[in-house]
Amino acid sequence: MTTAPATAAATSLYIDGAWVAARSGDTREIVCPADGAVVATVSEAGREDTERAIAAARAAFDSGVWPSVPAPRRGDLLLRTAARLRERREEFARAESLDTGKRIVESRIDMDDIAACFEYFGRLAGQEAGRVVDAGDNAVVSRVVHEPVGVCGMITPWNYPLLQAAWKMAPALAAGCTFVLKPSELTPSTAMLMMDVFEELGLPAGVANLVTGAGAAAGAPLSEHPDVDMVSFTGGLETGKRIAAAASATVKKVALELGGKNPNVVFADADFDAAVDNALNAAFVHSGQVCSAGARLIVERSIAERFVDELVRRAEGIRLGGPFDDGAETGPLISAAHREKVDAYVRAGVAEGARLRCGGRSGDGDLEAGQYYLPTVLDRVERGMSVVVDEAFGPVVTVETFGDEDEAVATANDTHYGLAGAVWTQDAGRAQRVAGRLRHGTIWINDFHPYLPQAEWGGFGQSGVGRELGPSGLAEYQEAKHIYQNTAPQVTGWFADHGKGK
Repeated sequence: MTTAPATAAATSLYIDGAWVAARSGDTREIVCPADGAVVATVSEAGREDTERAIAAARAAFDSGVWPSVPAPRRGDLLLRTAARLRERREEFARAESLDTGKRIVESRIDMDDIAACFEYFGRLAGQEAGRVVDAGDNAVVSRVVHEPVGVCGMITPWNYPLLQAAWKMAPALAAGCTFVLKPSELTPSTAMLMMDVFEELGLPAGVANLVTGAGAAAGAPLSEHPDVDMVSFTGGLETGKRIAAAASATVKKVALELGGKNPNVVFADADFDAAVDNALNAAFVHSGQVCSAGARLIVERSIAERFVDELVRRAEGIRLGGPFDDGAETGPLISAAHREKVDAYVRAGVAEGARLRCGGRSGDGDLEAGQYYLPTVLDRVERGMSVVVDEAFGPVVTVETFGDEDEAVATANDTHYGLAGAVWTQDAGRAQRVAGRLRHGTIWINDFHPYLPQAEWGGFGQSGVGRELGPSGLAEYQEAKHIYQNTAPQVTGWFADHGKGK
């Protein structure tokens, strides 16, 4: 981080409909992890800046400038947002790739998914009319309606910067909430572009606010401040625990998506080539920096040796490169610190007895300028090893084996996480049995990674609380209210009028 005079500071904070600098004048350089190039200089917000943004969101909500807008009109703005994203797809994708080092083709896909998310919630916004409750009395009109939860704090990660933010912003706006978004300090560029779209489309001032900066200073007030009604966080387990603890002081609503240690279970009767290919995708897409990455490969023993040999052969051929390298198949890790963390994770696994089959080191040659780490396969691992228990969030897959269906399920469920998992088999009955027994929020059968905006996303156990996407994703940003109306009120006579007649 660098410090600049307030007059020269970047103006990347979007508060109450205006672009402003941090009060301190502090700035941060955003660096592309593919080559170390500086791609932007942004404001480094502190607590005071975030509190200004909270005040703007609070005032906008309390004034009714957005929650009082009819839901179909709110939905229309989301649909127009999606259309604008499609028009500016290349601009957004390039900004995302420069921040993250992600291949441009992946960023383009992300932009399409983000537009689809806004479209889904745009259509859903006007469909929620509440419900009438039968009170058993014709004189009573009883109904349940849904109202916006209020001011929302949103804290999002660096691996899918705008996608994870969209999963929060779209339903919040559909519900009628106002919000303060705090993206990762490493990848703020597309969030800034998103505020530009909202401004262009006429979203009222104070409804959407953005603070760029580190979590301890800029993010902490979102879970602590009494004027924030809800905090939604996507990120690491330990940070999620701290956010939940901080939010408990004001008993605010909390939604947490905290990652996973996701099993990919392969039975001997699976389509071998498809299962190997998808095991590579599960583990190494975006260099494994995916909360739902299939980092635990669990293979039936009768095919394990052949399967792992082929996986290693294919993994060794994966080509690494920068965002705009047409020949690259995956990119760098987000930072030098994260690369060191992944390397320490691999070394700890080897020290515990895991066998390193490939990878386990940084890229060399043309890759030395970036934060690259080779696709890594560790086999002969056992339940309880740190590489099986802990999340690597890098291009590392561990291999466990099983003998029968019960052992497969027990192994896959032996985790304190529960975000996602997959089962590979050509036996339809087995596929459904195993899917039903796995304690994870999303289960793929003969596939890995796809998701749908209309289907809920979230985890069991320590993968978090609440759901994103689907109808439940909208409900996270709503409060249910029961309105009971007696159209023919009468004296109850419950308490006698002892003074009557005196």
